[in-house]
Amino acid sequence: MSVVKEFREFIARGNVIDLAVGVIIGAAFNGIVKSLVDQVIMPPIGLLTGGLDFSKLEWVLRPENPATEAVEKVAVQYGAFINTLIQFFIVAFVVFLLVKVVNGIRRADAADPEAPPAPTPQEKLLTEIRDLLASKKA
Repeated sequence: MSVVKEFREFIARGNVIDLAVGVIIGAAFNGIVKSLVDQVIMPPIGLLTGGLDFSKLEWVLRPENPATEAVEKVAVQYGAFINTLIQFFIVAFVVFLLVKVVNGIRRADAADPEAPPAPTPQEKLLTEIRDLLASKKA
C-alpha cells in the first residue's frame, strides 16, 4: 500500500474531518470569547478595582538607565500574568456555561421521546378485526 493511498484514507476518515471542523470552529469561537472578555467583562472588573490595570504591574529587577542606551529595563511583569489568569478563568467559566446549556438541551431532547407513528389504515383494520374476534370468543 502506498503512502499516498494510506494518507488519503487517513484524511477521508470522519474523525479527522470532524477534528478539522472543530479546530476551525474553535478558532472562530476564540475570537468571540476574547471579545466578550476584553470588551464586556474586563471593563466592569477594572471599574470594581478602581481602574487598576493589572497589565501595568511589574517588579523591576533592573531599571533602565536613560544615560546609556545599553542598559534596558528588566522587569517581571506579574500584572500581565494576573490579567491572563483572570481572562483564563473567565473563558473557562463561559465555556462551562456553554457546555452546561448544550448538555441541558441534549437532556431535554432525550427526555422527549418521539411519539410513535400513527397506525396505517391496514393496521387499524387488523386491530378492529382482532378486537371483534376477541369479543366473539368471550
